[in-house]
Amino acid sequence: MEPKIVGTTMPILELTLAQGEQIVAEGGDVSWLTNGFRMDTSTAHGSGGQGGFMSSLKRVLGGGQLFLTEYTAPQGGGFVAFAAQLPGTIRELRIDPSDEFMIQSGSYMASTHGVVVSVGLQKKLGAGIFGGAGVVFQKLTGNGTAWVQLAGELVEYDLQAGQSLLIHPGHLAMFRAEMPLEFATVKGVKNKFFGDSLMLAQLHGPGHVWLQSMTPAKLAAAIEPYLPEKDDSSS
Repeated sequence: MEPKIVGTTMPILELTLAQGEQIVAEGGDVSWLTNGFRMDTSTAHGSGGQGGFMSSLKRVLGGGQLFLTEYTAPQGGGFVAFAAQLPGTIRELRIDPSDEFMIQSGSYMASTHGVVVSVGLQKKLGAGIFGGAGVVFQKLTGNGTAWVQLAGELVEYDLQAGQSLLIHPGHLAMFRAEMPLEFATVKGVKNKFFGDSLMLAQLHGPGHVWLQSMTPAKLAAAIEPYLPEKDDSSS
């Protein structure tokens, strides 16, 4: 398998597969592919070979889809491409039982067999953030390679033991699963959603964290004034 990330602002993940090689991705997310690929949609994909309805349910609770699609390369091989859904970056993650990741919901793009996609954390933060749905992180475990899409520019930090970082939840793109995470209300900071306090995620070291400069909620808010108004008048 030969992965290639093409482009800058709106990158594309292009995976070249030899005959019989397979890749798993969310159903309907494929952008283009060469002829002859066999596609199989099932709830068992993305469970690291564990299968079963409960594995797929955990994936849905993490913000993913119930059904994932397995792409198998035909004789002579071929390539399949997935375009990012937001301006930003695509990152490749090597996952093994000692190196697990938490990613913001909606970031998962594709993975090899052996990677398990499940719910990692759910937190209700109120109507002002994420439309009242709270923050949800997916957990990537197992053994294999995964590709994730992150919004905007990336900033990375290596936190040492005893260090912590306060982060707006929408900017917390990805972190190593063993890092303790809690949510704290910061008093004295005016916030249009929470009045005199601001809700932030507090991430503790040691471990690596990836922050994204853009959040889907802020992008949606920036675009909203330019959208045509819905005409409810009857003809």
